[in-house]
Amino acid sequence: MHRAPGKSFRKGISLPELMDMFPDEETARKWFETIIWPDGPVCPHCGSVHVSERKNHKPQPYRCKTCRKDFSVRHGTILQESRLPLRKWALAIYMVCTSLKSVSSMKLHRDLKVTQKTAWFMMHRIREAFPQGFNPFEGPVEVDETYVGGKRKNMSNSRRKKMTGRGSVGKTAVVGAKDRKTGKVMARVVGSTDRETLQGFVEEVTDGDAKVYTDEAAAYKGMDRDHESVNHSVREFVNDMAHTNGLESFWATLKRGYHGTFHHVSEAHLKRYIAEFSGRHNDRNSDTIDMMTHLVAGMVGKRLTFEVLTNG
Repeated sequence: MHRAPGKSFRKGISLPELMDMFPDEETARKWFETIIWPDGPVCPHCGSVHVSERKNHKPQPYRCKTCRKDFSVRHGTILQESRLPLRKWALAIYMVCTSLKSVSSMKLHRDLKVTQKTAWFMMHRIREAFPQGFNPFEGPVEVDETYVGGKRKNMSNSRRKKMTGRGSVGKTAVVGAKDRKTGKVMARVVGSTDRETLQGFVEEVTDGDAKVYTDEAAAYKGMDRDHESVNHSVREFVNDMAHTNGLESFWATLKRGYHGTFHHVSEAHLKRYIAEFSGRHNDRNSDTIDMMTHLVAGMVGKRLTFEVLTNG
C-alpha cells in the first residue's frame, strides 16, 4: 500500500546501534548467512543441504558432503572472490540504504579505510543487487523521459566545441514510469526517445488496462493505452489528473545525486546508478534493517567481476 508523504513511521538505525549490530567479523558473517540461508547452509555448487562446518573455517567455512566442494556465504553472490571483511560490506550496505543521494567512492574509501578503486568496485557490486523489474504497473502510471549528463559550462573547451545543438546534446536519455497506486518506479537508459522506443517501454511496464499520463511529446501519441497528456510547452504542468510531477520528483533526486555526489557518471555505468536510485526509492517505506536485508537477499545469483565492469 502506498504511504502518504513523510517517512516518520520508518524505524532507522543510529550509528551506535549499527556498531552494536556488527561488533566483529563473526557477527557480520552470521548476519549474511541468516539472510542468504534462512533455513541453514546450502551448497552453491550443487544445491545440497548436506553440509558440514569446519571448526577453524579454513580453507572455507563449509564443505558439501554431496559434491565435496568447499564454500562460504560469499559464493554465488556479488561478494564472491571479495577479500574484504563482511563487516565492511555490511557498513557499506547501510550507507547506501540510508543515503538519499547515494555515496561517492571517495567517501566510502575514507570511511571504510579501503582504496578508492576498491570502494568504486564495491559500490557497483552493491548496485547490481538492486531489483531490476516488477510486474507491469496497474496504474494510473506516469511516464516521462529525462536526460542525464554534465553541464556544458563545466566541460572542457575541446569537448564543448565538438558538440552542436542545445539542451540534451551530449547527455544520455533515460525513460521512467511511476505507478501512482504503489509509488514504485521503473527506469532505464534508452538509446533513443523515438515513438517505437518510448511506446515499447510503456507497453512493457504497464498493464494493458492502465491509465497512462505523459507530457505532450509526439512519440507518445497513438499508444495502445488509455492515455492523457499535459502540455509543458505552454507551461501547463497539471491538467486535472494529467501530470508527471511524481516522476519528475524522482528525476530531481537522481540528478541531485549525479551533480552533488558523483559529479560525473560514465554512460557505460549509468544503468547501475539508475538501478540503485530506483531500487532505494521503491524500498523507501521499509525500516532501515529491512532495506539492508532486501539488498543482501538481492545479491544471490548475481556476479559482477572487475573485468566485466571495466570493459563495459
